[in-house]
Amino acid sequence: MLVFAFILAALGGYLLGSIPFGLVLTRAAGLGDIRDIGSGNIGATNVLRTGRKDLALATLVLDAGKAGIALLIARWLAGDMPQRTEIELLAGAAAFVGHCYPVWLGFKGGKGVATFFGVLFAGIWPLGVLAGITWLAIATMFRYSSLAALCAVAITPMAGLIAGFSWSQIIFTLALAILIFWRHRANIARLRAGTEPRIGAKKNDAAEEEAAPAATPEA
Repeated sequence: MLVFAFILAALGGYLLGSIPFGLVLTRAAGLGDIRDIGSGNIGATNVLRTGRKDLALATLVLDAGKAGIALLIARWLAGDMPQRTEIELLAGAAAFVGHCYPVWLGFKGGKGVATFFGVLFAGIWPLGVLAGITWLAIATMFRYSSLAALCAVAITPMAGLIAGFSWSQIIFTLALAILIFWRHRANIARLRAGTEPRIGAKKNDAAEEEAAPAATPEA
């Protein structure tokens, strides 16, 4: 029964997380393929470059919500199992992986920031609040979504360790933070080069800035 619970959490979380809401919403709105705009990412930041703030907000909420829902469903299904925390964190992590590597898009998905926040607010809400405040502060000061995200995810496992959260929760946040840094390696290169698009950049400007460091390897 325990093995089945872990398998169900992993599989269900992955399938739910792999729904590409950014792509679905922009296509439904007649904006074409979001992967042909700006950074080519399917997340809310790139959707914002279409000029549709409503679609960007909807993408943000849905990408965060699918991870949080995956965790909450796993929590409900786990019931009173002693390993309930590990099961729900696994579901959240699987949703995160599904968003980053969706099977429907050839395993080429988003960068996981919204899903990371969704998991935190559903499963470890104090760390979610801290990460959210950090993101808002950095984004307001520097207007770089990627920099804000990297700072927010970097502080989360450290804060969890200082606050005395369980080792499973600390390892969970650390693993997701590492993957987010890996997914943002091109952004990090652009930040260092001074060519990273700022929040609110028009899609043409964003595309030019994204193309500037084309020699930077993606992997």
